[in-house]
Amino acid sequence: MAPRPTITSAAAGPTLDDALAANRAFYHAFSSRDFAAMEMLWAQAAPVLCIHPGWAPLVDRTLVLTSLRDIMRNPATPKAFSRNDNAFIYGDVAVVICEEVLEGGVLAATNIFVNEGGAWRMVHHQASPIAVRLEQTEPPPRTVFH
Repeated sequence: MAPRPTITSAAAGPTLDDALAANRAFYHAFSSRDFAAMEMLWAQAAPVLCIHPGWAPLVDRTLVLTSLRDIMRNPATPKAFSRNDNAFIYGDVAVVICEEVLEGGVLAATNIFVNEGGAWRMVHHQASPIAVRLEQTEPPPRTVFH
């Protein structure tokens, strides 16, 4: 597979690789039930939002983190990991789209991060069922816009 092109600028800040690492850290914290790590991943200054599958939108850091804590505490909650991650940077915002793999199936997920103190911090997570998986021969290029 050919390397994916990346448009970068001389501006310092978190990278695409950092966004992908933050996305992996989200799923690792969730699967390992590490609430302290989960809490650190979410933005403190920017408003945060979350839409769990089948839930009404949550619009408040405390509500989002409480929901995640409650889900992670439930022993029946399956572990999750991401695959086919693709990151896009729009200034101080990184968007990662991926497939969220659970024991019972696969969801499409969007995770949005903002540059907070030089690190990507999550401001939005949304996952929803995938009706039909379309096979993709080559992932789209990762792009940075500054």
